[in-house]
Amino acid sequence: MSIRDWPSEERPREKLLTRGPAALSPAELIAILLGHGVRGRSAVEMGRDLLARAGGLNALLAGELADVPGLGPAKRARLAAALELARRCLGEELQSKPALCNPRDSAAFVKAQLGHKPYEVFACLFLDNRHRVLAFEELFRGTLDGASVHPREVVRASLRHNAAAVILAHNHPSGVAEPSAADRAITRELRDALQLIGVRVLDHLVIGAGEPTSMAARGLM
Repeated sequence: MSIRDWPSEERPREKLLTRGPAALSPAELIAILLGHGVRGRSAVEMGRDLLARAGGLNALLAGELADVPGLGPAKRARLAAALELARRCLGEELQSKPALCNPRDSAAFVKAQLGHKPYEVFACLFLDNRHRVLAFEELFRGTLDGASVHPREVVRASLRHNAAAVILAHNHPSGVAEPSAADRAITRELRDALQLIGVRVLDHLVIGAGEPTSMAARGLM
């Protein structure tokens, strides 16, 4: 059955206009972005498929758009634009906070920025002495297997942003957010290098398919 055949109060667009966006399910919100479905499948069904294939709304935000039949270039472009707006909204919200008091805030932001990358990226959140966000910067990019990290460039970027502290972050395109021996080694090397200029390394977040791994919480700093 087409959405047009649904009772008007159950159609996603009409429901949003009369009851507000909070009344809609994630699949219904995605359906509004898609505009319409394809033959035999409504936009809401396509929205459910997208969420199921991605593994949920957070995974869809952080990842590539799932390959759903009927999701052509126009629909893919609308969804990609909406997801990018959500990522930027997370960034603005993070930078507007008085300070980073909760590690989950920085982890959610970093996952949204790096979780969808098909190659490894090493990045830094630069903070002032009150742990307010100064900047987020991708410093190194690599292949599927890794990125070469140069401490000198991290020190230079920290000085450029006049940072008092940093949160290191990188993604594992394999999806496994388990810190490797190389991750632990570069964390120690960066901690020692940044300590020389008075910059503290608060954490190193490893981004995979599930929840980010905090090396500070693991006692690996």
